[in-house]
Amino acid sequence: MALAASSARAAEQDAIDSSGVLQRISSFTDRAASLAIEAMSLVGIHYRRGGNSPEHGLDCSGLVRYVFKQTNNIDLPRTSVEMSRVGEQVDKTDLQPGDLVFFNTLRHTFSHVGIYLGDNKFIHAPTPGSAVRIESMDLSYWKARFNGARRVLGAENTEANRR
Repeated sequence: MALAASSARAAEQDAIDSSGVLQRISSFTDRAASLAIEAMSLVGIHYRRGGNSPEHGLDCSGLVRYVFKQTNNIDLPRTSVEMSRVGEQVDKTDLQPGDLVFFNTLRHTFSHVGIYLGDNKFIHAPTPGSAVRIESMDLSYWKARFNGARRVLGAENTEANRR
């Protein structure tokens, strides 16, 4: 009898633990989906160095900051270099939508940032004279300049989540 009660409590605890994991996964995917949708709504917004808003233009870090603030109320640092220190480091093979992807485009690491969308695509604000767009990380230009990735969504107790 005691063994049956113990087994029932263990099964109940496993169900609670599984439910918590599923809720965290669901929460992450919902937040990542809303983040991707918001980012894609900005395709075509013109690039502006130091730009922080769609109304006035966005640079790469301005785009990322704007999207994370609008969708998840997360205040990220202003520069791509500062963003490269937030959240958890992610291997390129483990990228998930909503992860930040970094590139060396100005001869120094983490000089460019975008938001990973899945299927090896990312969204970013590339250069003056251009606009926010989606590109493939499979292009030789981006492959050669990839610096790393960070996960802010789902990262527990990160600097960005504490702000």
